[in-house]
Amino acid sequence: MGIVTAFPVELVPSILSADFARLADEVHAAERGGGTAIHVDVMDGHFVPNITLGPPVVQSLRKHTKLPLDCHLMIENPDNFIPAFAEAGANWISVHYEACRHLHRTIQLIGQHGMEPGVVLNPATPIDLLIPVLPMLHHVLIMSVNPGFGGQEFIPYSLQKLRDLRALRNQMGLRFRIEVDGGVGHDTIAEVVAAGGELLVAGSAVFAQGNAEQDARRLLDAARTAEHSARELHA
Repeated sequence: MGIVTAFPVELVPSILSADFARLADEVHAAERGGGTAIHVDVMDGHFVPNITLGPPVVQSLRKHTKLPLDCHLMIENPDNFIPAFAEAGANWISVHYEACRHLHRTIQLIGQHGMEPGVVLNPATPIDLLIPVLPMLHHVLIMSVNPGFGGQEFIPYSLQKLRDLRALRNQMGLRFRIEVDGGVGHDTIAEVVAAGGELLVAGSAVFAQGNAEQDARRLLDAARTAEHSARELHA
């Protein structure tokens, strides 16, 4: 099959690092800075060692933004919660390969509830395990840190996983998006984009300094510069 053209890079701010007392304002600022979807990390204290938020927060957030809500379910038994997230207004749902007993069925369930399905891979999980379901997916999320907490250091091996996933997408002639989450900041974003990252999830780099609009814009500008350089290199 022919080579599939890469999608343009997009910034997906993660509210895990936002000020929850000012969440709507934080999201609006990130949107003005160029964010095109909002990443919502859902943790249950079982699949990962942290607890965050659930459908009620997504429902509240839905009232304050028209951007897609990209809900990343770091939870056990995700099938039990997919209908609730759909009702709350989620647009994209990603589930962990490692948490799903029947991954094909879970992906179907996401689609049946009118949402775009994605699958997440932890750092130690190989991408080849997704080959049977890749044609069903809107996006694949490569974790470049171990899930559970924001502000962790980027795992360098993730770059090779991004390259391999991009090559596999081209080989199969598919059009799923390549998302990356964990340690995405000014020191890593050029390498991430060059390796194939397109949906760039960033939390601390956008929200930690209290100026989400400015910091989102700076990060997106850096990503676009890296994207331009990568395309020139392969022209």
